[in-house]
Amino acid sequence: MSTTTDAVTESTGTVNHAPRQLLRLATAGSVDDGKSTLIGRLLFDTDSLPSDHLESVVDAAGVPDLAALSDGLRAEREQGITIDVAYRFFSTPTRSYILADTPGHERYTRNMFTGASNAHVAVLLVDARAGVVRQTRRHARIASLLGVNHLVAAVNKIDLVDYDEARLREVEQELVVLAERLGVKDLVVVPLAAKDGDNVVHRSPKTPWYTGPTLLEYLESVELSAPAATPEDLRLPIQWVSRPDASTRRRYTGRLSAGTLRVGDVVTALPSGSSSTITALDTLDPERDLAVAPLSVSVELADDIDVARGDVLVSGAVPDGEDPLEHHPVLARELEATICWFADTPLRAGDRIAVKHTTRTVRGTVGELVSKLDPETLNSDEYPVELALNDIGVVTLRTSSVVVADAYGDNRDGGSFILIDENSNETVGAGTILTAREVKAGERVRTDIRWHPSSLDRGHRWTSVGQRGATVWLTGLPASGKSTVAVALERALVESGRAAYLLDGDNVRHGLSDDLGFSPGDRAENVRRVGHLTRLFADSGIVAIASLVSPLESDREIARTLNKAAELPFIEIHISTPVEECARRDPKGLYAKAKAGELTGLTGWDAPYETPQNPDLAVDTTGADIEEIVTQILALL
Repeated sequence: MSTTTDAVTESTGTVNHAPRQLLRLATAGSVDDGKSTLIGRLLFDTDSLPSDHLESVVDAAGVPDLAALSDGLRAEREQGITIDVAYRFFSTPTRSYILADTPGHERYTRNMFTGASNAHVAVLLVDARAGVVRQTRRHARIASLLGVNHLVAAVNKIDLVDYDEARLREVEQELVVLAERLGVKDLVVVPLAAKDGDNVVHRSPKTPWYTGPTLLEYLESVELSAPAATPEDLRLPIQWVSRPDASTRRRYTGRLSAGTLRVGDVVTALPSGSSSTITALDTLDPERDLAVAPLSVSVELADDIDVARGDVLVSGAVPDGEDPLEHHPVLARELEATICWFADTPLRAGDRIAVKHTTRTVRGTVGELVSKLDPETLNSDEYPVELALNDIGVVTLRTSSVVVADAYGDNRDGGSFILIDENSNETVGAGTILTAREVKAGERVRTDIRWHPSSLDRGHRWTSVGQRGATVWLTGLPASGKSTVAVALERALVESGRAAYLLDGDNVRHGLSDDLGFSPGDRAENVRRVGHLTRLFADSGIVAIASLVSPLESDREIARTLNKAAELPFIEIHISTPVEECARRDPKGLYAKAKAGELTGLTGWDAPYETPQNPDLAVDTTGADIEEIVTQILALL
């Protein structure tokens, strides 16, 4: 993440003690281009090595093995290659540096994607003898995709071509063409010999024809840009909600990814849309009253609004005449993103996967593979069958619940995510958001497909099968008796010669909705899916019986609207058993777990249930005769 001097100075409690700017850089290159040697030279020539570390890699003649200074893993030393991303630290009087040393081997290309994700500068190693190769193009493309604005092409081993200026110019021209192709605006080409230190930290007399900066001189001079530092562009993903004791108000903690924050600011919590005012702000610096990105902060709000881990605080006030939505992220259910695939098992359309975005994790489905990058030509192949290990491509992801998303070009934190295999819990991909789209459940109009009505007239169908279709929707708290009533209703209908089928909430989640959890967004999506299914059943002449908690009126309205739009009967039954009776029954032990603090988000306990305002029938199963309740429902049918 880009930062200002004030935002990322070395922490001394204040920013008044000659702070040094922090610059993040990532190194990349093919195997044997000399990347480890270059890093070792930077550490050695800036006196950034502990004496005991230096002594361990110095030979009998007192000559240090520069590559061994940075290749920390035993396997790396044995093979002479870098395998994993390693972070190195060095400093000068004016700047501190965090260097992400990414692997050069093609199999570990995915590590370049993660290592460069928050870099200001990418240092691309190029062997002066080989020039631009496949990995050079791939790494440069990754850097451009990740929004790294400054690219240094370190043309290494210039000594092995006798410090030939003509050869440097040939490689430089290849790099200029590559940069133009990728849209890289800031490209600097530095000829160097890392082994001897030529043009790394100190200028080399062996290249009198080169008048540009040394590598370190360039790094020292790079101008850093800050995240949006205006209040209206605030982004604070909530990572933790705490309440130390009963006398203390809740505190909401996270790391600012954009904007500023101070006491008195009006903020809005997304996705709920609730607003409040900041009444306390803690930045671990008692003298600071203004927080700027990327500081970690803890805030207190004036009101007890609904804010949880994964929510994002944004500005609740914008300058006069401006639309607040222009400064807000998108409450997205569909993402078009560039991803790098990390797993041996290929990614295909239809695959289900967990999407971890800022502090929120949701389930996602791969809607479409739009394109795949050809690392040789940098062209894109449209609509590939799959993305294999290390492939980079554009995909669409449909998420089970809302993602509070920005485009990556606008905000690196809010525009990036990782993909996780839910079975193995392994990270299998990383992505950057190109476009985030808001898709409201039940309201989306598809333009790429059309509805095909049955060739059979509904009246003719119903007359032929001897019954009319309908949807019976049972809603109520967990353990209220919904399933008991639904099972009895299904049996009564079938035994009377009518076709009926029970869509039980648990059974639906074993198949149709097995990719959904129990967040508000997932619950809404589950209701939407079941609503569509009941509509198809009812249209065929079957009585569809849906037994779902479906706690929100808006979600149940989606199911009702779907059936009403098709002119199909929709009967809503509210099983109104009190929560005390539900907790007493507790066949699954849910209320006991909620009471013990082992379960959160239980409807009716610590999650809301919106009572139907105008149900067709409301019944309390406490001591009730189930057959009598079934008789009442049959009368409605």
